[in-house]
Amino acid sequence: MSESAGSWQQSVFNRRMLICVFTGLASGMPLYVLFQLVPAWLHEGGVSLAEIGLFALVGIPYTWKFVWAPFMDRWIPPFLGRRRGWMFVFQVALLLSIGGLGMLQPEQDVATIAWLAFAVAFFSASQDVALDAYRRELLPDAELGLGNAIHIQAYRISSLVPGSLSLILADILPWSSVFWITGAFMLVGIAMSLAVAEPESELPENKGLRDAVVAPFREYLARRGWQGLLLVLSFMFLYKIGDNMATALATPFYLDLGFTKTQIGLVAKHAALWPAIIGGLLGGGLMVKLGINRSLWLFGVVQVVSILGFAVLASVGASLWLLAAVISFEYLGVGMGTAAFTAFIARETSKTYAATQFALFTALAALPRTFANASTGIIVEHVGWVDFFLLCAVLAIPGMLLLLWVAPWRTPQSTR
Repeated sequence: MSESAGSWQQSVFNRRMLICVFTGLASGMPLYVLFQLVPAWLHEGGVSLAEIGLFALVGIPYTWKFVWAPFMDRWIPPFLGRRRGWMFVFQVALLLSIGGLGMLQPEQDVATIAWLAFAVAFFSASQDVALDAYRRELLPDAELGLGNAIHIQAYRISSLVPGSLSLILADILPWSSVFWITGAFMLVGIAMSLAVAEPESELPENKGLRDAVVAPFREYLARRGWQGLLLVLSFMFLYKIGDNMATALATPFYLDLGFTKTQIGLVAKHAALWPAIIGGLLGGGLMVKLGINRSLWLFGVVQVVSILGFAVLASVGASLWLLAAVISFEYLGVGMGTAAFTAFIARETSKTYAATQFALFTALAALPRTFANASTGIIVEHVGWVDFFLLCAVLAIPGMLLLLWVAPWRTPQSTR
């Protein structure tokens, strides 16, 4: 066996990759409880669609988690260590709060449900802060790509619990039992937190509240400088903006082409999940060979081509086989691009301040989904679907050009 083949197998078949599977399952499940299971429960309980729509606001903690992340970098729970201690605390809180949701009645307790759902989102976002920091400290730089790819795909697979299993159980069991059974899946995360070892990392000096907030930003600025900081932040905002915009109105686009809801449900949704998972795992494996920098270039090109596939579909019309092919290729690219992008974010963080920096960068990367996507409907109304997708492809180019500075091709793994 060649040395490179042995190195690749060592990167795939090791305990660290197994841990990444468990971090992904623990991280994804609470989010899908909020956005798949809770709406179905509320709708069956007689809550209006307008009120159910407002429940999207409970996801605010996922965007603002960087605000309290410095405290999780700075202060250590009295058990299990800095990362494992916080992971365990929030996983127990998630088990209890998810289970507690089912004890309420949607029509009578909708306000209480909203606050408890907000608490679930807060505990979930906080768990993500600890899990992301733990993963950053656990993985050597050469394994960041594959490890984060495995984490993301396990995250997606976790949607099958609240989005499939729990809904099936709701047909035969009372909702109170369904939520406790769903919450019990957090035992996967709790067992992991108890079983793994605390990673070795340099602890920040404890100089008080102000330094806890300022130090992570000061460290990154000292390492990168103002120019490097602005380039990296611009790249994080722009790299996936075209891809995010292209898929923001996917379902209305399919309906406009003339596809039925059944066709969309059977073809579009399944053609998205599994190619995204395969793409992420394939992307993680390729990153071991190519490095993060070259993977960002390659997967960025795949993303642009996949956006153009939507333009072809808009021109051809309601072709079911083309719909499946375009969506499969798009989400294959999404899986690859997200894996490389998340690995890049992880590499940019300092292990000392991983919680704060990782939370800030992921929050920034999510901004295009909020602000740019809000304009997509207006653009489509003015230019039509074909030109809209061509525009999305063009908008993906600036992020690719920034790779010349933030992740040059000639350097497969960036040096600090």
